[in-house]
Amino acid sequence: MRRVAALLVGACLFGLPAPASAAPVPEPVGWAATGSGTTGGAGGTTWTVRTRAELEEALGNGGDPAAPKVIRVVGDINGHEAEDGSLLGEQDYAPGYDLARYMSCFGADGAEWSDTRYDYCKRQRQLRQSGSAKEKAQIQLTVPSNTTLVGAGDDARLLGVFLTVNTGTNIVVRNLRLEAPVDHFTTWSPGDGQRGSWNARFDAMTVITGRNIWIDHCTFTDGRFPDREAPLGFHGEHVGRHDGLLDIEDGSDLITVSDSRFDDHDKAILIGSGDGRGDRDRGHLKVTFARNLFTGIVQRAPRVRFGQVHVVNNVYRGRAADTVYALGVGVESAIFSERNVFRYREGSPAPGLAVADYGGDRFQDTGSWFNGRPAHLNPVAVALGLTPDSGWDPADVYDYRALTSPSAIEAYVLGHAGSGRAYGHP
Repeated sequence: MRRVAALLVGACLFGLPAPASAAPVPEPVGWAATGSGTTGGAGGTTWTVRTRAELEEALGNGGDPAAPKVIRVVGDINGHEAEDGSLLGEQDYAPGYDLARYMSCFGADGAEWSDTRYDYCKRQRQLRQSGSAKEKAQIQLTVPSNTTLVGAGDDARLLGVFLTVNTGTNIVVRNLRLEAPVDHFTTWSPGDGQRGSWNARFDAMTVITGRNIWIDHCTFTDGRFPDREAPLGFHGEHVGRHDGLLDIEDGSDLITVSDSRFDDHDKAILIGSGDGRGDRDRGHLKVTFARNLFTGIVQRAPRVRFGQVHVVNNVYRGRAADTVYALGVGVESAIFSERNVFRYREGSPAPGLAVADYGGDRFQDTGSWFNGRPAHLNPVAVALGLTPDSGWDPADVYDYRALTSPSAIEAYVLGHAGSGRAYGHP
């Protein structure tokens, strides 16, 4: 029996805590509430950090990284911040590297790399590789088990930090603005796609083999460095300097992403390690997306392989001409879409923008809207060759209550999603 009921905006829905005056302990809803639950570092040591070095120290937690801890982020922390407080850049990681020279070694059309095309090509290749390794070592910070990483106040930001979870469990990331790193050493791959493609290395956040993770009231964005302002590369197109905003891979499981924003990005969220990685991912990748706002996202919001993914009460906004799709149905995925609001302007908006087939079999929608009208996404799925039955029902797994009108959903999400809007943040 389905357990879905309408709620008034501002009421307690999906386990959302009451206003800060009640000082509740926030709890997740969805997949992160199942299994052993997700409490983060509640009750553990509290750290307050203002620099990259302090954040790294707090994550290490005095030599006991897996012990419970709450890390409060104050203001801006920059992933490129050196120990002396200076900010590192491309030439600090690889003196002599030059993007224009690197591109020239592929030829004018970017078709094929040659070490001997110019006398500097071999050296540029080596500099790109070593620079990339040094940048990764600098900006990557890994969140261990039993951690709450939370922004203190309304303006906490991680700038150019490659935040990762690697086999960590019971983790909460909350009330943070995460500005995706710029890959100074992004790679041109001539054989990727019809004309080649740039492949950047770093996400704002990557979860690898993580379990029971709650990402709440965060903002994910390219921020100050959108790719549309990057240098021009091959075929008159901008160089791609960002990878994803949030990737969930390698058998990660029991994750909820709630009340968050994803802004101004191409390939936003990828769930799954690859079409051929069923050995790792099959039976895992259970993720809930609840009440999130997607604005100006071109594609992957999310794209799913293998996982049982519940997408409920999210709002999607953008220009139809700039959008490829929202929900990508990949190999063996089971997406249950429920009461989402899609609004696309200009161009030729059609419900087909909401869902795309990437080798999947199943997709199910209940009660979503497209530009103010019922979206009827199940017939769209059938036209794509998909079965309009996800094979599972979130209401059989966890308790939740969804808003049931587009006006209530938009009012709530536009008023509450993103960093700086969390109830009871410290």
